[in-house]
Order: sequence, then structure tokens, then C-alpha cells
Amino acid sequence: MQSGLDVQFSEAECYKIDPENNKVYCRASHDKKLGGTEEFSLDYDYLVIAMGARSNTFNTPGVEEHAYFLKEVEDAQRIRHKVINLFERASLPCVPVEEKKRLLSFVIVGGGPTGVEFAAELYDFVHEDLSKLYPSLKDHVKITLLEAGYHILNMFDKRITEFAEEKFKRDGIDVKLGSMVVKVGEKEISSKERGSGEVATLPHGMVVWSTGIGARPEVVDFMKQLGQINRRALVTDEWLRVEGCDNIYALGDCATINQRKVMEDIAVIFSKADKENTGMLDLKEFQNVVGDIIERYPQVDIYLKSQMKDMASLLSKSQESPTTVVDIEYFKQALSKVDSQMKNLPATAQVAAQQGTYLADCFNRMELCERYPEGPLRFRGTGRHRFRAFRYKHFGQFAPLGGEQTAAQLPGDWVSIGHSSQWLWYSVYASKQVSWRTKALVIADWGRRFLFGRDSSQI
Repeated sequence: MQSGLDVQFSEAECYKIDPENNKVYCRASHDKKLGGTEEFSLDYDYLVIAMGARSNTFNTPGVEEHAYFLKEVEDAQRIRHKVINLFERASLPCVPVEEKKRLLSFVIVGGGPTGVEFAAELYDFVHEDLSKLYPSLKDHVKITLLEAGYHILNMFDKRITEFAEEKFKRDGIDVKLGSMVVKVGEKEISSKERGSGEVATLPHGMVVWSTGIGARPEVVDFMKQLGQINRRALVTDEWLRVEGCDNIYALGDCATINQRKVMEDIAVIFSKADKENTGMLDLKEFQNVVGDIIERYPQVDIYLKSQMKDMASLLSKSQESPTTVVDIEYFKQALSKVDSQMKNLPATAQVAAQQGTYLADCFNRMELCERYPEGPLRFRGTGRHRFRAFRYKHFGQFAPLGGEQTAAQLPGDWVSIGHSSQWLWYSVYASKQVSWRTKALVIADWGRRFLFGRDSSQI
């Protein structure tokens, strides 16, 4: 943060956005409130919405009442207390063996990175720490991972998926694939097999729900005001500006970028390239605007890299004639498959962090870019856009698998699995902390765990 700036922070929740009057309405957090309504409103010139998301229950009965989530710090604290309480109760001499097994039956719903990492961490916590305090209960513990798809970590490379499933099998973590949860009860969970349609019931002591994200109620209400119905998140343009609002921006899990399709603007793109208005386009004319086309429509760049050797091949009707002059119909045909390369950005912290950095940079240079626009050509208008559009750069992804082993998938199809990747994950995780104080605390916590084990107290 720059010195000398007047920054005010209020710990409250926004429950309503009024875009017509440029106001947000807030109230004190329910768990922080000491009495009274404590509501207030704030005026804004520019509003940035970065509220994140909530766990998506898919309206499954019993999830809200009986399952634990993995979204907030408070969720982690509740899970930790619940695990320890279950072991304490199961250790009582008056509890029957069958009840002990039910209490120590942990079910994780969702085979994505979060669910897999939690299952692995829970296994390590039980077998490396709690088994020393409750040695008679070790054999009663059962960890089950339910995944509706046919593989866990299906967004990762196939090699990582296979290794994770094999490791969990060796560790004794029961992975049930093709199991869609239909009901969560206080003491049992029911799932339907996708192949046979049979419903199986599994007793549990705790269910942890990790099946994706959904929009928060406040965001849903705001989307209704804007007419963005039947969307999973707030829709923004490539500059992170909420569609339908000139001064409201959104980033992170609460938003999704609506990348404009090339075929929607194909006529105006051709017109901009055809400066002499001949109705025909040659390679030189195309090259004069191709940089702006790629920046405005990144799917063009992806398509060219994956399907074409160079720019000339996009417009050439034959390899022997790379300077062929084409009309708009051939231009449409050449770009007809480009939009199939479009993909939504993943809902990860890596995306949100890059969006936050991008938007802060835009605000810091707003006056300068107003005078000297740096963005691509306005194909449906005159001049250029103020800023370059947001572009996400993928730096890879990690999947901790327990036992000090991590799977890493980095750009260039580079895959690493094992202890070396775990240390790489430690380095990246520590480097992404927001301050040197936080980095030191995280590293110190890892050191205490290595020396003394994980804390199993109720504090």
C-alpha cells in the first residue's frame, strides 16, 4: 500500500448494492454484533465486488444442517473441534464398538483439489498424531471420499489422477467414484450409484462438503437487479467491469468474464482491417490489425498456436499461395472455429490474485490511460480502449496428497509427484502470503509441526 493514502477499513457485511444511487448498504457481522442494528450506507465513485462465493449444496437435503464446509477460517476451526470431540467421545468405555465405528467414520463429499487435500490431511492427522493419544481407536477410523464423477482430480493430468487414486487405495482411504449424494442425515449419508442407480447408505460421525461453489445471496440479489438471471456468477467484460454498469467491477469467485465471441464482431473486424474498402482482405492488411484482434479476442491466439503454423496460414487458401486475397465469406470460414477455444477461468486464488493486481494497476493509471489509451482498437467504435484487457497467466497447480507428497502440474505439461514437489509447494505457499509477518508465522507453524506434531488440544 502506498504511504500517505487515506484508507478506511470497516469490518461489516454488505447486504445490498444500489447502482442507481451509487450506494452500498452494510451492517455489522452477526457474530461480532454487540446489540442494536448497526447498519450504515456508503457512497462510492467506483465499486469493486470481491465477495467470493459460498459452498454449493445443489439443494441436497440435509447438507446445510449436518455437513461441514471448507470455505472460511471458522469452518476449519469447527472441523478441528469436531474431530477431536469425536475421538474423545469414542474413547469412553461405555460406548459400544459399533457406535465407535460410526463416530470415527469421516465422509468427504467431492473429489476436487480441496476434498482430496482434506482427506489426505485428515489421514495424516489421525495416523501421525491422534493415534498416539487414542491408540485403541486407530483401527476403528474410516475415511471415505465420495465423488460423483469417474475420477478424482479430473482437472489434473491423468498421471496425477491415477497416482492419487492408487495412493489413497494403499493408505486405506475408501474412494467411491460415480457416487452422487442424495441426502445427508444426522448419522448417515445416502448416495446413488450413477451406473446402477442403487442408493447406498453409509453411517458417519462427520460429513465434510466440498463440491464446488455457488453465488452468495447478496450477489444473487444484485444479479437480479441487473437482469443477469440464470448465471452462476456476476458477468463482467474483459476489463472486469460488470456488464450493465460503468463504475462497478467484480473479481474472484463471485464473477465470471464474458469473453466476446469473434463471430459476433466478424463483420466489423473485417471492415477495420479493410481500410481501403475494397471488400477484399490481403495478408498485409490482416497483419496490421492482428495484434489488436488477438488482444481483444484471446481465443484467436490460442487457435493460431494450436492449429496454425503462422498468421499467413489463417488466410491462405493453399500453402503455395500465402498472400491470397480473401473476401468476408472466406474470412468468416477461416475464423469459424476460433470461438470453440473459449474457456471459463477456474475459481482459484491464483486467478483472483492476478485480477486484483490488474485492477489496482488500472485504477492507479486511470488518468494517464484516459489521455493515452493503451488498449486494443474499438472494433465497434472509434479509437482504442483505455486499458489492455485482463489476461490470466496460468502458473501451474498443486494437489497435496498427504505423507509429505504433493502432485504438481506446471505449464509445458510438466508433471512432478513426490517429496520434491512437496517442498516446492511449501516454497510457493509461503511466498504467496501477504506480509513477511504472515510468512514467518506460517513457516514457524510448519516447524512446530515437524518437531512436536499437530496440536490436538481444544484451544
